[in-house]
Amino acid sequence: MNRTIPLFPLPNLVLFPHTDVPLHIFEPRYRQMIADIVEGDRIIGMMLLKGDWERDYYGYPDIYTVGCAGKIDRVVRMPDGRYKLVLQGMSEFRIEREIRDRSYRRAEVQWCAVAPESLRMSDQMMDRLRELLVAYIGAPAREAWRTVVEERGLRGAQLINFLCFHLDLSPLEKQTLLEALDQRAACLLDVLTFKLAERNSGPAGQGGSESGPRQ
Repeated sequence: MNRTIPLFPLPNLVLFPHTDVPLHIFEPRYRQMIADIVEGDRIIGMMLLKGDWERDYYGYPDIYTVGCAGKIDRVVRMPDGRYKLVLQGMSEFRIEREIRDRSYRRAEVQWCAVAPESLRMSDQMMDRLRELLVAYIGAPAREAWRTVVEERGLRGAQLINFLCFHLDLSPLEKQTLLEALDQRAACLLDVLTFKLAERNSGPAGQGGSESGPRQ
């Protein structure tokens, strides 16, 4: 894959491989980005904004260095110039050098795709994950597990990335999971275990989970 890709920083979205996300592109700089890449490789590097990003949103606010690239699967250009598209998560990457030569951000990146076999889970880990999800979400988790795991057959990397993307976790928690790379499965178990312990600690311990805007 090309080592120079456009970046699309957002405050509350962390993309993972094997997941799809619909995007509405309306800012002029990102309209130009889509116009530039739609006839090419269609790859966008999704990044999480960092710190007090609001003050410099239209400039170059801080971003985390690890992101996930996605490929445009479907795209529609609206009559007013906006775009609606679906982005399919492909691979993790790390920014090596930013390039600021256009209205939107670009970077040279090092691809650090996680090998699917590194996210395989033993039967014991699968049982532990299911228990944690039921404890964290409640009864609906049993039906969701039956649908996703037993009927759709999601396992390993696909299951871990699906859960990391869809669970009601803060963006910073999701960024932690993304940066865990081949330790993502163990990290997810740790995050869920921590959140359950935090919840069980009572009202004084419940505020810590609000570490960022909800998706």
